[in-house]
Amino acid sequence: MPESFASKVQRLRAGQVRILWLVLGALLLVSALPIGLYHRQVLELSQEKLVDTERVQQSELTRSMADEINLFESNLTQQLISQRQILTLTGLIQDVEDPPAQPKVSRLLENFLASNPNTFLYLTAVGRTGKGSAAAQGNFRPEQDPFVSRAMQRAFFACEQALKFRSDPLALAQEDNRPAFVIAVPLKVEDQFTGMLAAVVSLDPLLHRLQETSVRGRTVFIVDRYGHAVAHPFSHDFVPGTDMSASKIVEQIRSLPQDLRATATVSFTLKVKNREVEMIGTYSSMPELNWAVVAQRSLEDAREDAGVKELNRQALAFVTVVILAAILVGYFFAVGISEPIRSLAASTRAISRGEFHQRTPVRGATEISELAETFNSMAGDIEEFIERLKEAAEENRELFMGSIRMLAAAIDEKDPYTRGHSGRVAKYSLLIAQELGLSPEEIDKLRIAALLHDVGKIGVDDRVLKKPGALTSEEFDLMKQHTVKGANIMRPVSQLKEMLPGIELHHEHIDGRGYPYGLQGPQIPIMARIIAVADTLDAMTTNRPYQSAMELDFALEKIKKLTGTRFDGAVVNALEASIHSGKIRMTAVEVQV
Repeated sequence: MPESFASKVQRLRAGQVRILWLVLGALLLVSALPIGLYHRQVLELSQEKLVDTERVQQSELTRSMADEINLFESNLTQQLISQRQILTLTGLIQDVEDPPAQPKVSRLLENFLASNPNTFLYLTAVGRTGKGSAAAQGNFRPEQDPFVSRAMQRAFFACEQALKFRSDPLALAQEDNRPAFVIAVPLKVEDQFTGMLAAVVSLDPLLHRLQETSVRGRTVFIVDRYGHAVAHPFSHDFVPGTDMSASKIVEQIRSLPQDLRATATVSFTLKVKNREVEMIGTYSSMPELNWAVVAQRSLEDAREDAGVKELNRQALAFVTVVILAAILVGYFFAVGISEPIRSLAASTRAISRGEFHQRTPVRGATEISELAETFNSMAGDIEEFIERLKEAAEENRELFMGSIRMLAAAIDEKDPYTRGHSGRVAKYSLLIAQELGLSPEEIDKLRIAALLHDVGKIGVDDRVLKKPGALTSEEFDLMKQHTVKGANIMRPVSQLKEMLPGIELHHEHIDGRGYPYGLQGPQIPIMARIIAVADTLDAMTTNRPYQSAMELDFALEKIKKLTGTRFDGAVVNALEASIHSGKIRMTAVEVQV
């Protein structure tokens, strides 16, 4: 029956949800969905236009930057050549190492540096043996930087071969890793090598231009054909020579033919803080320098710059308003349909919880009203039937417990010394169980087991059961059979199946020396351990043929001494607590359990 009720409740609940969501879903489909689809289409077109615009801007930017860089490098070389001509006109070019000429050469170099303070960091003119004059900005000393020193040596070798020289980009350790490179031109008289004019050139002008153009999420930087950084706006993170070939756009630059001038735009992903970011980038190669200018930007920054996010927010706000309006209208419309069904479902759940007086209001459409009336009629019939069942169950329980009490009294009446014993054992057992915190169901089973714990004495011969003196070992063996006999007597009664451990095992000892099976410790059910203590307490505090009744406190002390060998310590502690609280005391009043 409960499963049937549960399935009905589930069906009613499912019906309610379907009605509500179908109405709301239909309104959303005809209102918000077309707007959402239109917004998505417009957004996709906007993003395509955005990518096209970004591609054009990056192409123009990288081409113009490439032209500026080529012009920058060309001007540097031309200035060195102009300085060489000055040395020629002054006659100093023939031997810059000549001691009388060195002061004049030094003044020329210093004047040249003074007129170019932001570009040239160091300028030197050396003769055939590599000695000569030099001028430097501030405290810059090329001999203190091994990379610059090696570049100067390579420049000298190139000039000996009558070649112009330009080194790879360098990170100047003395100048906080600022980017620079070395350029040099040979000194010649009538095509005879007389020395070298070399300079350490700062790339700060290019770096400033990169920083100026790297705005609104766009990054512009320069790499060489090997994928190494030349100049980067984030110069602390990307010093000259840093390998950037992990970037897909830089990887494409490495694969270009050496003499090819090209401009191309690619889409790629870049890993930023463990997150894959969609990027768009453009490069323009400079085969004269073996460099390339790269401009890249994330699509997210591009969208934000173009106002796509704001467009999204406005569209989302509009769609949200439409959805809320549709939900509000749909809710009130659906409530008129679903409310009667919801009331019927609530009444059904109440009846499944045992609230059989519950009725559902009769309202709504005709079909729903008829369903409510039928349900109320069914609920009334069920309530009446359940009341009759409760009365019959109570009568059966009283009859059952009366039978148990009569059987226990009949057992106790076989021996005048044990009259009322089963009832007292049941009372003590229940008080101990309450102290231990057992559940009401466990306590109810314990009550019946305690009342019937000696039912097996029916099968013990009266000459043994009523013998006034001590039993012989043979007689005691016969007496010990009452636990198994009691269990066998009660076993055919299925309702007493869970009470059998208390009947059969209440003479087992914790140390395993009890009977009938010699169980020990946890092998003995808690029901049997409780009855064992309660049975012993009553035996000690009532008059028996072989002993007089003991005082309650004296009996408790004797039981406590048997803790751990015969009795469970927790049960004995619960007994002691019940005695000290006054729940157990010796009285002549007959016990009713």
